Amino acid sequence: MPRPESARERREKKEQFQTFNRPKLKITRTSAAGKTYIDYKDTESLRKMISGNGKILSRKRTGATAMEQRMIAAAVKRARYMALLPYVTSSM
Repeated sequence: MPRPESARERREKKEQFQTFNRPKLKITRTSAAGKTYIDYKDTESLRKMISGNGKILSRKRTGATAMEQRMIAAAVKRARYMALLPYVTSSM
């Protein structure tokens, strides 16, 4: 027995969940020799790779390759050691 269509109209399906995808951040640079590197002195771009608590963001969030992520981690650690970046944030 067919259902009457006038009793209940079908709505178009929408996306059920909102997506909060950030755009992938690219901070790698290429030198004149063609090698990619991340400069520890560039604190503005390194701050984008750190969460609000001071943790280094994952590859999934940053969109970096494995090699770039290792370079990011080393650059952040160098910048922290040189007191260019804080180890943790003091927003309490």
